[in-house]
Amino acid sequence: QVQLEESGGGPVQVGGSLKLSCTVSGRFSDYAMGWWRQGSGSEREFVASLNWNGDDTEYARSVKGRFTVSRDNAKNTLYLQMNKLKPEDTAVYYCAADRSLELVSYNPNYWGQGTNVAVSS
Repeated sequence: QVQLEESGGGPVQVGGSLKLSCTVSGRFSDYAMGWWRQGSGSEREFVASLNWNGDDTEYARSVKGRFTVSRDNAKNTLYLQMNKLKPEDTAVYYCAADRSLELVSYNPNYWGQGTNVAVSS
């Protein structure tokens, strides 16, 4: 079992950058990891995922080319570098974990509490 805690959210201007972090307790390298987000009035949606060593990544079409997911297994930390932010990126961002790479992008078993990102012009 793992526990997840996000950090790094906050206000940012359109076109700006922000880097989210997710610290994980437990056997971090046993898990595929992902980021999801939920905007106001919207369903939670998949953003990005990567496998245990980070060499297999997947992105939602809406963020591909702007966001980069990475992990540092020595620090038990997952990252999401977000560049060229748009107002529609405004959401609560959640860190997710699952032993299955497929499930982490579809129906993860573990979730963090979320961190707010607000993009304004």
